[in-house]
Amino acid sequence: MSRMARIVFVNRYFAPDHSATSQLLSDLAFYLAAEGREVHVVASNELYGGGRALPARETLNGVHVHRVPSGGFGRSGLLARAADYAVLYAAMGRAAFALARAGDVLVAKTDPPLLSIPLALVAKLRGARLVNWLQDLYPEVAGALGVPLLGGAAGAALARVRDASLRSAQLNVVIGERMGERLAARGLDRSRVAVVQNWANDDDIAPAPVGANPLRREWGLEGKFVLAYSGNLGRAHEYDTLLGAADLLRDRRDLAFLFVGGGAHVEEMRRRAEARGLERAFCFQPYQDRDRLGDSLGAANAHWLSLREGLEGLIVPSKFYGVAAAARATVAVTALDGEVARAVRANGCGFVAAPGDSATLAAAIARLADDGALCAAMGARARAMLEAGLTRAHALRRWTAVLDAAMAGRPVPAAPALPPAMLREPGKAA
Repeated sequence: MSRMARIVFVNRYFAPDHSATSQLLSDLAFYLAAEGREVHVVASNELYGGGRALPARETLNGVHVHRVPSGGFGRSGLLARAADYAVLYAAMGRAAFALARAGDVLVAKTDPPLLSIPLALVAKLRGARLVNWLQDLYPEVAGALGVPLLGGAAGAALARVRDASLRSAQLNVVIGERMGERLAARGLDRSRVAVVQNWANDDDIAPAPVGANPLRREWGLEGKFVLAYSGNLGRAHEYDTLLGAADLLRDRRDLAFLFVGGGAHVEEMRRRAEARGLERAFCFQPYQDRDRLGDSLGAANAHWLSLREGLEGLIVPSKFYGVAAAARATVAVTALDGEVARAVRANGCGFVAAPGDSATLAAAIARLADDGALCAAMGARARAMLEAGLTRAHALRRWTAVLDAAMAGRPVPAAPALPPAMLREPGKAA
């Protein structure tokens, strides 16, 4: 590795922002800087939830941060988002062009979407090596969610341009095997694809007994079996299955459904639960600070997550890793052969229900509530799965190997073997 080679990350958000992509990038960038590498980040000057503008230049934990202004049009509609993206593409492209030198590694994340397209041009002009860090596959996500103009011919044309930017990259890092399968089906050489799963802050999220959790009393959950959802409940997720299960279990006074976070569907779900007369069973809490995440995740006996079936391989519900870090069972409402469903079944750390199958979901919740030993054992197996190959330390070391290969122009090294259970083909739904 050349001592002059630098790593330049480009993403909309970075520390001190606490959004999911920012936390992942911040963890990796700080880790690399602590190793003695020269690390730069190009980001916007805004926080995910709005508020104060961040400094244009600063150094955080050894990372050189270069912030550019966003358009300020917000996320209220398609045109506003498109305008914001256009401003960011231009500003981030200019900043990356000014920073990148021959031999540097330019790492493009996927916020704003399709960032690989302008950065492929920057990398070519500057002689840098492009690495794409794909948190999702766009425009396929937009097409699956019914975004106007992106589900037909225009979306297909945009995907072809995106594919060209991926083929021009030294490496493409995906966050799940199903995502790698999607790219292979589009003709991308698998030797240019590395799988590095996302991670949770598993050093700080320590397994702890439910009864010792301070938030259960604060939130009025003592004496309940708590099934939680933590994070963003957005358009990629569905909650009808959970509402249906809660309806089937409405006579169970020992159950509580906890939501910690936000998203496009939260208020709608609250209203629909109230319309069904289920409001006493639901508890809604805002996002918690990162230093309270362990307590927040540990307040539940088990967690559920969801992903619309058409989005498998396009998105991975990475909240799964935080739940596993807290040693809690997962109930996955996803395609039965989905990324998380495979891991849940293979490792015996929860149950799987297909979207729309409220009866199976209700049965899984009742079984966990009625068998505390089973619920605890599933949580312990989740933590064991994580420690066997999916901790933050594992992921950061894997990223180091990937970036060293990119800098040297070598093929990406084979990933360390996951636990045998992670490699088994999924069987029937639990």
